[in-house]
Amino acid sequence: MTAPTVAKTPKLYIQGAFCRSESDRVYPVGRVNVPRASRKDVRDAVRAARSALPGWSSRTAYNRGQVLYRVAEMLEARRREFVRVGGGGRAAGREVDACVDVLVYYAGCADKLSQLGGSVNQVAGPYFTFTVPEPVGVVALVAPERPPLLPLLTHMAAALCGGNTVVALVAETAPLAGLLAAELLATGDVPAGAAAVLSGLRSELLAPLGSHRDVDALDPVGCTPEQRAELERRAADGVTRVLPSPSTPVPGHHLALASLELKTIWHPVGV
Repeated sequence: MTAPTVAKTPKLYIQGAFCRSESDRVYPVGRVNVPRASRKDVRDAVRAARSALPGWSSRTAYNRGQVLYRVAEMLEARRREFVRVGGGGRAAGREVDACVDVLVYYAGCADKLSQLGGSVNQVAGPYFTFTVPEPVGVVALVAPERPPLLPLLTHMAAALCGGNTVVALVAETAPLAGLLAAELLATGDVPAGAAAVLSGLRSELLAPLGSHRDVDALDPVGCTPEQRAELERRAADGVTRVLPSPSTPVPGHHLALASLELKTIWHPVGV
């Protein structure tokens, strides 16, 4: 007797829970109805990310690296499923393998960002001055359409390893891999609210993401030039940082440092 197959229903991931859009709307992608997030879903995700920021950023860098490594373990254990969702074949397999490597890379990078981005400054006076990187806060990420998974996990892991929280908008035309990745976050010890995953129409969601006052930085890596210009205009109104788009897709610590800000501490000698 053949066991019945239960079709997976894609859902949004907000505040550590899988949910439908508050408007209960969907849009078709192939034979699957994908949740169509609304402005309220964006507000709920950003609010959850803001609430989770103090707890996540105050964890030790070593612990954040352990969490990301656990996510990499979960992805490797479910490799076959992600390859199938990615279309199957060698190309999908290579993308999933690259995602595992990226997660392991940023897991190891988490406790090295202070050395990579910080410094001891020489000043003419009886002071010690140190520059240390700190998380910028809530990062809104817009993932590219192709490939749908690798850039999403790369930029999400880069922001998370530095202590930021992330609200990610997955690819509009190929959202299934990104929505499935939310299950890695849920089972990989990422605290509730520290990362949210949304799907929907960019024409509807970019405006609330770009103009939300609780979003501290925008990562428009997957935006067209027109969409990026629109985000930059809205970011300027709210004094929100827009992260630079990398000239090369190769992951590196420069992506993690881009979502950090530098704090300089002065301390008198002998005190």
